[in-house]
Amino acid sequence: MAPLPPTAPKTIADYFIRPSKRLRPSAPALAPASASLSSGSSLSPEQRRRADTNLALARARRNLRLAESKASGGAGKLEELLVEETWLEALSGELCKPYALELCRFVAHERLHSPVPVYPPPHLVFHALHTTPFNRVKAVIIGQDPYHGPGQAMGLSFSVPEGIKIPSSLVNIFKELQKDLGCTVPSHGNLERWAVQGVLMLNTVLTVREHQANSHAKKGWEQFTDAVIKTISQKKSGIVFLLWGNSAQAKIRLIDETKHHILKSAHPSGLSANRGFFGCRHFSQTNQILERLGLSAIDWQL
Repeated sequence: MAPLPPTAPKTIADYFIRPSKRLRPSAPALAPASASLSSGSSLSPEQRRRADTNLALARARRNLRLAESKASGGAGKLEELLVEETWLEALSGELCKPYALELCRFVAHERLHSPVPVYPPPHLVFHALHTTPFNRVKAVIIGQDPYHGPGQAMGLSFSVPEGIKIPSSLVNIFKELQKDLGCTVPSHGNLERWAVQGVLMLNTVLTVREHQANSHAKKGWEQFTDAVIKTISQKKSGIVFLLWGNSAQAKIRLIDETKHHILKSAHPSGLSANRGFFGCRHFSQTNQILERLGLSAIDWQL
């Protein structure tokens, strides 16, 4: 993949201060990866899938570097940290609404004045949107707020960085994957490989104080992530929504059930996994739906 040109990246201001313009192609990864492979290529379907995933992973890494550069100093402006152009266009105007501006001020104040750290670090707040561009979304897994222990939160629902102990909910997710598809239980809990294949790992609240669950609830994040879900529902079709637990299932009201596929079960937490999460077979069902739609299945093996 050719390196991206060293042009100054667009920020939210470019989309929200001036009238919105249609995106010009700025990176090959915006197109389906298969488009970058010649039609006469001798690559096998599996090689094409891996190439597509690697291209998407490279784009996610680029987005991460851009977000890191904007968050230098540890307290970057929240409204400037979303850098994935497909989401900037899809959500045009959202972070300039009054509720979002107040949310930005709240998070900035928390990072500067909270007596405890705020997670995840600034450059990972929008990591879900940076690893799964709007044009690549095929499935959505909705979580709640980020993990609130040191080093756990990485901006993807249920996911933790490599080297961090796997939380109980994710342990149960891996158990179900093993029963459903025969996947080997991995030694880590980093779910980025799912995200770059088109699984949007979206929490409903994107920041939290250390050791204080729900400390940033009802500050505006729910309205923002509701807008993400509604945008997907309105502008796309055939998306598989995996809704685990009551909080996630409350989002059904945002989804057009005539256009999309909804899979419901209990939450995978230790308290409820035995009440319907185990045995739900959502991973194989997701792949069956995607294949019926003519889309590539998700490789759930990490």
